[in-house]
Amino acid sequence: MVLGAVVIALALAALMVTASRSREGALSHRQGMRLVLWAGGIVPSVVLLALLIATLPAMRPIRAARDDLRVTVTGEQFWWRMAYRRAGAAVVTSANELRLPVGRDVVLALEGGDVLHSFWVPGLAGKMDMVPGRTNTLVVHATRAGRFRGQCAEFCGLSHALMAFDVVAMEPAAFDAWLAAERRPVTTAASTGARLFDAYGCGGCHAVRGTGAAGAIGPDLTHLGARATMAAGIQPLTTANLVRFIRDAPAVKPGARMPAYPQMSAPDATAIARWLETNR
Repeated sequence: MVLGAVVIALALAALMVTASRSREGALSHRQGMRLVLWAGGIVPSVVLLALLIATLPAMRPIRAARDDLRVTVTGEQFWWRMAYRRAGAAVVTSANELRLPVGRDVVLALEGGDVLHSFWVPGLAGKMDMVPGRTNTLVVHATRAGRFRGQCAEFCGLSHALMAFDVVAMEPAAFDAWLAAERRPVTTAASTGARLFDAYGCGGCHAVRGTGAAGAIGPDLTHLGARATMAAGIQPLTTANLVRFIRDAPAVKPGARMPAYPQMSAPDATAIARWLETNR
């Protein structure tokens, strides 16, 4: 495409120089119309048709197989719910981070949990709408390991622009190990942070496997510490960012359904944040 653009630009520049240096009347009306026909009609049509024919094979959708990994991705205000489904294994729930094995087809079942959202990972696949009450299917295939940024591409409320997520493409063995680790519950349920998490009622909205927290309104926080970002991909995962979000989520993400906790002390919020960070 770059080469084609350069050729077109050079041709136009050459035409401009030739026209500016030609004497008046050097090109008859008939010759001018012929130039318009070829340069403005026939050549562009042939080039565009050739490009269309060359790219049509690459536009075919990937066919899903029955044993492919399936991930249900649900858009919420303003975060992403991920549920990994593999035949013969328990469903693994996560949030705001999608992990994929390199070289394998993955079927994404896209759903809108509350309002219209749009799933978009420019480095991996095209856009697809997420409609409440309907499931749209997108099959993706990562060809190299790396981290990609995803974004909601449909206006969905006050924090639409703050609704991102990470896509992590991993080598197959590393992905299988990660998925196995995600199934395990946390082992720090007796810590101070865990007790404060329960005392402030956080488990009413969030789930942390291995504890009494089983809420489904907000993101699953079981292995939050293994994620690179928080708040749906808009901030790096640090203790300071977690403390701020725990105490006043609407200040970070306007319109978020998580309420502020002005009664929560900074030491309590810090203990909860550090506990969540240790859950990997």
